[in-house]
Amino acid sequence: MNPEEIGILIVDDEASVRDSLYQWFKADGYRVDTADEAAGALKKLQDSPWDIILLDIRMPGMDGIELQQRIKQIDANIVTIIMTAYAAVDTAIQALKDGAFDYVTKPVDPDDLGRLIRNAVEKRRLLQENIRLRRQIEDRLIESSVDGVVVADRDGKILIFNRGAESILGYSADEVVGKMSIRDIYFGCRAKMSSFPLLLRGKDGALIESEFSASVVYDEKGNESVTVGVFKDLREKRGMERELRNTREALLQSEKLAAMGRLTSQIAHELNNPIYGIMNTLELLKSEVPPESKRRGILELSLSETVRLTEMLRSMLSFSKPEEEKRVPVKINGLIEGILLVMEKQMREANIRVTTAFSAEIPEIMASTNQMRQVMLNMIKNAKESMPSGGTLFVRTMRGDGNVRIIIRDTGVGIHEELKDKIFEAFFTTKQKIKGTGLGLSVCYGIVKGHGGEIEVESEVGKGTTFIINLPINAGG
Repeated sequence: MNPEEIGILIVDDEASVRDSLYQWFKADGYRVDTADEAAGALKKLQDSPWDIILLDIRMPGMDGIELQQRIKQIDANIVTIIMTAYAAVDTAIQALKDGAFDYVTKPVDPDDLGRLIRNAVEKRRLLQENIRLRRQIEDRLIESSVDGVVVADRDGKILIFNRGAESILGYSADEVVGKMSIRDIYFGCRAKMSSFPLLLRGKDGALIESEFSASVVYDEKGNESVTVGVFKDLREKRGMERELRNTREALLQSEKLAAMGRLTSQIAHELNNPIYGIMNTLELLKSEVPPESKRRGILELSLSETVRLTEMLRSMLSFSKPEEEKRVPVKINGLIEGILLVMEKQMREANIRVTTAFSAEIPEIMASTNQMRQVMLNMIKNAKESMPSGGTLFVRTMRGDGNVRIIIRDTGVGIHEELKDKIFEAFFTTKQKIKGTGLGLSVCYGIVKGHGGEIEVESEVGKGTTFIINLPINAGG
């Protein structure tokens, strides 16, 4: 969504806060308005639609908590962000439980608020997409409400075959009426049935999933006269339900990543300064201890562990705020070959045989070189670590329909079926001994999604895992 499509309402009784926030968002192109108290905000909600509302928690009259509850009653999908002083953080947390997207403490940091607004815009976009798909399902069902209707006599011979049935099954009425039996299409019913799932057989022999209702019509003597079958074609509905489910999963994943990003960013920033202080102190002590001293070895071990901590923090920051690097033409084959060359010794020592099949037809894609290198390195390292006793790593590239496909397959321990949906979640790891932060696949997922791509996983316990990465050829973003 473009900034001009997003409406932001700022509700705060401090004029300086309202004015500064108004100028920030106006400069970024958003549609912005302000209110100095709850009643004015509610009036503006009635006058025009808003996507994001920033609420001060303490205001005269109705406070931010009560105002948020009123807003959610008007439109539960409006994204609310609480602004609060440090002393009122507990109240802000209560607001989160009541449905606020997040909170920010005063004085407001422009960079933190900017990132928060971008996350809120993405959530709003996914919510609107969810609503659009739900409405589309309802509209299409109404538009296609001419269901298939088939009437047959006691012997099953078809007497009536309406246009809905023609459209669903592919037959014309002339081909069916008086010439075919309902048994050619579905099993006849000898009693009333409501909303019964039934497979229909179309003209081309394909089976069609339907929702079927049937009843028996009796004559004046109580004898069975005809059977009436009404069926709905569920193919489109099932497809749209899958699309809606995928959108919901994307929304949930987006919210998880946003929440974990905020947490990891706070932790990493708090730890960085003392860690670097420790590193500098160890470096200074090392220069004062002779190389042959036993204490020198202890110092070097301490320093190496501290360096490992800084790498872990860098990974956490990369997860919470991926670098927005310039995208340039990238040769995926060359990038992967370079990584495999660097890891050749490690693979050989781990008794892992590497085979490759790179397609020469793959064009360059527009991408961040460093981020793509990070994705491929993480995926290949994960494959290596899944084969502790050795095995085979197969890497293949090929051109798809408008995308480049990268397949990374190992013969390792595999992933249990119940864990496959969790491996891209932050801090989730299947490793017995924690070797990192559990952010590797989450970072990969975020980078690939940011480039407009997809990651799929196929795995069987004891036989290995296959990751399939699809990147659009025009992944310029």
